[in-house]
Amino acid sequence: MADSPVEQATQAAEQVRLTFRRLAGLDRSGPPPPQTLGDQPWNVWTIPNAIGFVRLALIPVFLVLALSSDSGTDALPAVLFAVISWSDYFDGIAARITGQYSRFGALLDPFVDRLLVVSGLVVCWNFELLPRWAVAVLVARELLLLVFGQLGLRRGLELKINWPGRAAVWPTMSAIFFALVGLSTLAEVLLYIGLVLAYYAVVLYVRDAIAQLRALRGAGG
Repeated sequence: MADSPVEQATQAAEQVRLTFRRLAGLDRSGPPPPQTLGDQPWNVWTIPNAIGFVRLALIPVFLVLALSSDSGTDALPAVLFAVISWSDYFDGIAARITGQYSRFGALLDPFVDRLLVVSGLVVCWNFELLPRWAVAVLVARELLLLVFGQLGLRRGLELKINWPGRAAVWPTMSAIFFALVGLSTLAEVLLYIGLVLAYYAVVLYVRDAIAQLRALRGAGG
């Protein structure tokens, strides 16, 4: 029996809503795109990866501008930090619109995010815009994940970004931005939220890595 016009309209509206949610990155349900898996080609030259390369190139510019300022709270480096942060959202949209997912992009994106966070924290440490102990703890986490990620790649592990790791990005980036514009109290609160989420994500990464190593040893044994 055919659906009524009202039911068809409702289904169409629901489909549009879900499509928009996926396009905006709000709906991340389902398996990852097959092009991002470990056995796929790198496929470096794509539109989303081009945005990633631009973001990467702007990080040293941000560092030079911020570290050469008098207080670390000049407008231009703060705006540049915000642009690099938010452009991560656009490269995700570009990937979903064009379908140009890639193994290289899946690795480049979190690498640029972590490098930007570490660069922002270097500025915050230099001008003491945030508590230095908290900055040191967060930098240690970012460097740990960079090393951990490289070791995982060499051992053939598939370490996917988990929800605490994804959720930690917004408060951490926001904390650095608000510190760069002189809103220290708000920046501290967001930094502590980001720290809790970030280290919870590390616990889950380690758990997943151990499980995968056991599975690989079992398969090879």
